[in-house]
Amino acid sequence: MLSVKDNERLVRVGPGQPAGELFRRYWQPALLSSELPENDGEQVEVRLLGEDLIAFRDTNGKVGLVDAYCPHRRAPMFYARNEECGLRCVYHGWKFDVDGKCLEVPNEPAGSPMKDKARMKAYPTFEGGGVVWTYMGPPELKPPVPDYEWIRIPATHRHISKTWEHANYLQALEGGLDTSHSSFLHNNRMGDNRALRQRDKSPQIDVYKTEYGYHYVSTRKAGEEGSYVRVYQYLMPAQALRGGVYTARERNEPPKVDGHIWVPIDDTHTHVYNLMYAYDMSVPIPEEYAQEFESFSGRGKEHLIPGTFKLRLNPSNKYMIDRQVQKTRTFTGIKGLNTQDFALQEGMGSANGEPIVDRSKEYLGTADKAIIEMRKLMLEATYDVEAGKRPRGADTTECRSVRPFDGIVPTGIEWRTALQAELNAKW
Repeated sequence: MLSVKDNERLVRVGPGQPAGELFRRYWQPALLSSELPENDGEQVEVRLLGEDLIAFRDTNGKVGLVDAYCPHRRAPMFYARNEECGLRCVYHGWKFDVDGKCLEVPNEPAGSPMKDKARMKAYPTFEGGGVVWTYMGPPELKPPVPDYEWIRIPATHRHISKTWEHANYLQALEGGLDTSHSSFLHNNRMGDNRALRQRDKSPQIDVYKTEYGYHYVSTRKAGEEGSYVRVYQYLMPAQALRGGVYTARERNEPPKVDGHIWVPIDDTHTHVYNLMYAYDMSVPIPEEYAQEFESFSGRGKEHLIPGTFKLRLNPSNKYMIDRQVQKTRTFTGIKGLNTQDFALQEGMGSANGEPIVDRSKEYLGTADKAIIEMRKLMLEATYDVEAGKRPRGADTTECRSVRPFDGIVPTGIEWRTALQAELNAKW
């Protein structure tokens, strides 16, 4: 368990808070590139790490991420005109570029020094992997732009989506690093013990700390075949990759890697970026397959409230749980893997009257090793930031080619030996 003090240290993400300052030392996803489909198009409201911002694509295609309010009289820039390489506030016509520089103050006399004095808060951006990234920390400490494997591969070999979750990022991240829950929460075929994660519901967890976070190994008994091994990658502060190659091949699906990035909107809301990318350069991710997988997961377009990234199934309708299905067909009675996760993560016990877990009340076991180690690394990193040090994993060159994996390891063979060829097959 965590003390109340340490829990508070990790869950607060606003400016000046320990975890907030930690997240600001990494490049963060701000929105999908597809949310800004055209130059001089409509701007998008963005809330990130407790700050209200506006994203826009200018005349030259460059993305700006600026304060949601005009520095003149704090008018909302959502209503601004996006024109000629800048946002023009419709209240008094003041105009600012993607870097926050003031270009025009037309309601001031010609030659007024106001134009040179006024400045709008703006954060640098970078586009990669279908995502607009931003860095919100001290400029002099800005690390290199993200260089993850899934960013470098062709767009035909990856798919990314986004969902909105009414939960603190930490309880969502912990769900993504928890392998044993898949034997229960995601058991969609009651009584079917053929699935590898149903044969052995108590995996052995081994965690290996790295310069970017850790990788951990989940080992389950698979009978005469040997052991079913999954290698997870945790990339600080809040990205996880898991293997899906073995199970995909069993189903005659494209061998791929699955993953998520949990990005704090504020203390009680999170954007979840859902990744899938090809494990084999010769096998792309067909769009039809990607959409089918999104629907199976409960986060397809038909599952979202129109115009948002919010699920139709949510606490207001109890995720449309079907008790008869729960009794006879699935463990939860809730449709969609993503929806099942949200039901538990959004419904966790509150602390201080907020929908944030009070981790001082937990009872953790051996299945929680990966979660325990993640918390230790995050706490350590908050203190590193306070000491002026670069936190673990901020420079993504340390993890640009890491991979997760899953597969059967025959009895008597060490997992690294069995999977090394696959793990070394970098893009």
